Amino acid sequence: MANLLDIRRRIKSVKNTQQITKAMKMVSAAKLKRAQDRVVNARPFANKMTEVLGSLAAQYRKIFHHPLLDARGDERYLVVLITADKGLCGAFNTNLIKRGRPS
Repeated sequence: MANLLDIRRRIKSVKNTQQITKAMKMVSAAKLKRAQDRVVNARPFANKMTEVLGSLAAQYRKIFHHPLLDARGDERYLVVLITADKGLCGAFNTNLIKRGRPS
């Protein structure tokens, strides 16, 4: 049976682990917020690039022909998934692969 000193050490150890976990959560929340802000700030650029590339493709469709720009019907498509490899991204990769699989 554990004596009082062992129990106190265990309580102190658990409290230290809780402090470390709380600090890690705060750091990850700050990183997530910064990443979300960067995505939101890049949205107007991405929308404008889509618009510009769409208008260019529409103008040069008569002159320039590429099979990837052709309209397609209900055929099979190849989807290339590119997963992340930075940080703790296992759940992100798993969800990405699940979404990429045919239903």
